[in-house]
Amino acid sequence: MNISDVTVRKLFTEGILRAVVSVTLENVFVVHDVKVLSVGERILMVMPNRKNGDGTFRDVAHPIDPVFRREMETAVLAAYEKARETVAEGSPTV
Repeated sequence: MNISDVTVRKLFTEGILRAVVSVTLENVFVVHDVKVLSVGERILMVMPNRKNGDGTFRDVAHPIDPVFRREMETAVLAAYEKARETVAEGSPTV
């Protein structure tokens, strides 16, 4: 599956949530509300999810294939880093 586009919709400078991203697949399907989190020293991707009645969370959509998940995470984190650099250089915020 081809990742057509990754759009960083919102950046955050404080807290665990660092970005909200949309990922377009094959130019025909989009996944909104993919999150970039800062946990300890790690920056990671979290798929869109919803809270269950018991307080746990369940992904609404997610890659099944671990190779594609790594590809998607690499693309999302690269877009996040590029957006951060753009904002740091004084370009308009996302």
